[in-house]
Amino acid sequence: MGGAVSAGEDNDELIDNLKEAQYIRTELVEQAFRAIDRADYYLEEFKDNAYKDLAWKHGNIHLSAPCIYSEVMEALDLQPGLSFLNLGSGTGYLSSMVGLILGPFGVNHGVELHSDVIEYAKQKLDFFIKTSDSFDKFEFCEPSFVIGNCLEISPDCTQYDRVYCGAGVQKEHEDYMKNLLKVGGILVMPLEEKLTKITRTGPSAWETKKILAVSFAPLIQPNHADSGKSRLVHLPPVAVRSLQDLARIAIRGTIKKIIHQEAMSRAGNGLKSPPRFKRRRVRRRRMETIVFLDKEVFASRISNPSDDNNNSEDMEEERPEEEETKPSELKPDPPVNFLREKVLSLPLPDPLKYYLLYYREK
Repeated sequence: MGGAVSAGEDNDELIDNLKEAQYIRTELVEQAFRAIDRADYYLEEFKDNAYKDLAWKHGNIHLSAPCIYSEVMEALDLQPGLSFLNLGSGTGYLSSMVGLILGPFGVNHGVELHSDVIEYAKQKLDFFIKTSDSFDKFEFCEPSFVIGNCLEISPDCTQYDRVYCGAGVQKEHEDYMKNLLKVGGILVMPLEEKLTKITRTGPSAWETKKILAVSFAPLIQPNHADSGKSRLVHLPPVAVRSLQDLARIAIRGTIKKIIHQEAMSRAGNGLKSPPRFKRRRVRRRRMETIVFLDKEVFASRISNPSDDNNNSEDMEEERPEEEETKPSELKPDPPVNFLREKVLSLPLPDPLKYYLLYYREK
């Protein structure tokens, strides 16, 4: 499904539209969405569609619509240090955004049925870590992906603070999904054509909230025709950070504080930051009706007669801003990666500098 907000020209404009339509409501979720460019998770020949509020599917590779991911992120109520399980982790796009919020002491696991999609997700994760300037703004909880059917998770697996399932859950599997949660945990999943949030308030107590009408392909049932036996999925063990990792986290944190203090000092001396690029804003309307053409893949807007009456008013309101921004239509310079610059300027051996930068290439 999708099509609930207008298409953007780039990732930032897509997020602007999601905020305006109230799909993104909190700063943490906004920061995570802006940090990872949705187009990076598309195959090259399909990137023109990356900033449309539509789902995308090619073979086994699938991305839900941006409005769905934003509702999921908001409903999960993510906080640093929590454990997260993504059932049907796909390209890893959602898992990577979640990892930016969980931080270095969280747990971030994904289960995916298709081996080719697991490989694709690992390639995209590696590309993000090595090339994205956004990576240095966060301490990342790197996702781990395992192959298997998410309905065959080993019963002795640990429970999680947050769980998301990216496929339609049949009613008979509702209790199975609930049992993956710790007390106090939150489960978000499509259940009976509704994106549903379930909070575990006690050992046998639950609160359920319907969020949004959705259309997801159903979970694929386990196939035991070959051996007649279940192939249990064993999730990664919860690893303890090494002393070396803890030192890197502490050093990077200290450098970030120094950069912040220097910026505050410059501001206190009357030095102003360069003005941010002002993008042209266009008034958006939320869709009243969504048409599903092919299970969660396409959607389109049904015109509202009242739209014709409002078009002229909207254009009159947009015109002054459009005229005002014409002289500054040039794209801004890319943001400076201050953490990288500071690390590279330190009097340290190069291998240690690269270690502090996670051996990133850019």
